[in-house]
Amino acid sequence: MPQAINRRFATAPMMDWSDRHCRYFWRQFSQHTLLYTEMVTTGALIHGTDIERFLAYDEAEHPIALQLGGHAADDLAHCARLAEQWGYDEVNLNVGCPSDRVQNGLIGAVLMGHANLVRDGVKAMRDAVSLPVTVKHRIGIDDLDSYEFLCDFIGTVADGGCDTFIVHARKALLQGLSPKQNREIPPLDYARVYQLKRDFPHLTFVLNGGIATLEDSKRHLDHVDGVMMGRAAWHNPMLLAQVDQALMGSTQPSPSAHTVAERMLPYLEQQLASGVRLNHLLKPLFNLFHDRPGARQYRRYLSEHAHQKDATLDVFLSALAKVPETFSEPLEPCPAN
Repeated sequence: MPQAINRRFATAPMMDWSDRHCRYFWRQFSQHTLLYTEMVTTGALIHGTDIERFLAYDEAEHPIALQLGGHAADDLAHCARLAEQWGYDEVNLNVGCPSDRVQNGLIGAVLMGHANLVRDGVKAMRDAVSLPVTVKHRIGIDDLDSYEFLCDFIGTVADGGCDTFIVHARKALLQGLSPKQNREIPPLDYARVYQLKRDFPHLTFVLNGGIATLEDSKRHLDHVDGVMMGRAAWHNPMLLAQVDQALMGSTQPSPSAHTVAERMLPYLEQQLASGVRLNHLLKPLFNLFHDRPGARQYRRYLSEHAHQKDATLDVFLSALAKVPETFSEPLEPCPAN
């Protein structure tokens, strides 16, 4: 059964990164972080022939949210029902992706200019399922970037039944910038998101964008209800090891990188046996030993050997041997999922 959602800390939905193997890996660090899937378009779920490819996950990943990309109310309702059937804990609508590949399909940030469509999609999903329905968006797009515009958007979407907004504190420029540039060039405006919480105290606001440390998270949590961390968790996954203790009040010991490596072994072995390639499984583990002695040798060994077609778990074990005292620490018990 789905577990209760804690929105105080979440990982971001990231295309080509936050797949099921990455989420399983991240879960080994924190039991309370809400994990988001990559964006899945409604078309892929409705017209695709392999729904399992997009929706399957390990039960250990809970709590987990499915992010959808789309705009048609009926399609969103259908896919929200699928999310509920598959046991997800939340369904989230992407209104933040600036990629020109999705704009023509009225997916992502372009929808900020169509608040009524977002409202109707949210209402259709709320009517279709008992899951929480949330929206992830920017603070504006192009010239539609005034605070008044943002408040109108929030108010309109809230009328559809959305009470939780994940706000990337940058506007999106839909022409002329790549998605990567849209994560870096438009300036962050945290104060604007803080003001939303003051002006809409009955709504839940989760802040996203540029959050690189738990110290950043704590500072933002003085002003908003939750924070979402993206690429910082990918580049240094050990940041997640302190989340439960620093933000959730857990008294459980934080896992070491070495402990997480041991915890991953049965999962890796199982996935390899089912036909998943080793390099795909190890992609999120590449930065496990970020800035630690032996990390460069560990990464180099994986880069040279994990991509080989016949690569086995021995490749990972050999890479771990490059990191001093990999298994010298006592294995901490994994909290119940």
